[in-house]
Amino acid sequence: MQTDGSRPLLRVDGLSKRFPVSPVWYRRSNSFVHAVDGVSFEVARGESFGLVGESGCGKTTTGKLLVRLMDPTCGRIVFDDGDEGPVDVSTLKGKPLKRFRRKAQMIFQDPYESMNPRRTVFDTIVEPLKVQRMGSHLDRLDRVLRMLGLVGLTPARTFLFRYPHELSGGQRQRVAIARAMVIEPSFVVADEPISMLDVSVRAGVMRLMEDLAARLEIGYLYITHDLAAARHTCSRIAVMYLGKIVEIGETETVLQSPKHPYTQALLSAVPVPDPTVTRPPVRIRGGVSPSLDPPARCRFYDRCPIADDFCRDNEHPPLQDKSSGQMASCYRV
Repeated sequence: MQTDGSRPLLRVDGLSKRFPVSPVWYRRSNSFVHAVDGVSFEVARGESFGLVGESGCGKTTTGKLLVRLMDPTCGRIVFDDGDEGPVDVSTLKGKPLKRFRRKAQMIFQDPYESMNPRRTVFDTIVEPLKVQRMGSHLDRLDRVLRMLGLVGLTPARTFLFRYPHELSGGQRQRVAIARAMVIEPSFVVADEPISMLDVSVRAGVMRLMEDLAARLEIGYLYITHDLAAARHTCSRIAVMYLGKIVEIGETETVLQSPKHPYTQALLSAVPVPDPTVTRPPVRIRGGVSPSLDPPARCRFYDRCPIADDFCRDNEHPPLQDKSSGQMASCYRV
């Protein structure tokens, strides 16, 4: 699963997050929302790894777990950037956790909500440097100016003391990217970084992230529901459904020859910009099953067009190699 044969930058083993649900606040809950359930994958150094799926499948929760904005219920998150050796992020506290956050950052989906309206661009970008106590005031100013130039906000000095309401959506997202990159992390979770932007600026932001990854050797977890964006940005993708990864492999291989019925349904729902082309209807039935205390069987069973009694009577299928490293979680494929 690694791209260069070396140890992965990030290895996730059996990661799970369950949220308790109780009818009344003072009683202990016996029911849980299985937001992320037994997720495992690797991200290599300098790789852009995509996590795709529909809204509510657990993509953003997975991203927040990886940068420890949430604590996992169980599982391991092993981070190894070569400086201190492999570290299990899920167990970190105090100063070790603070050191890890210098190396792992997150770009949030909504640039309108992820910035404090009372802080200038300079205050926003310099904050990570202050928290990590990196450099003097002049060093921080120089870093901020340099990063503004890298993300395409030039002349940089004219943006330093602007407030978020004085910026366009694309400019705000570039500031958010600069904030994440200013401390030169090794790993970045990008949570749908272009979904809130106009089509006219999306390509520029994607090119910017690719350029920064090449310059700074950053590993990305790119979260999206847009298969076109994933195809343009990611070398490998994992398809997620109701907290489970159901397929994983090289991006072109998965998109050209999907194995799992859910991946096939996702691709069949993508519109074709040609009115003369007719496509067969999506074969899956019903709506998304609830994630509250789901049965142990395959999460896709209720909607799957090829499910049988074996799928109903057995636990969720493990990811298995179906074709030259392309892995799918299905008994029938």
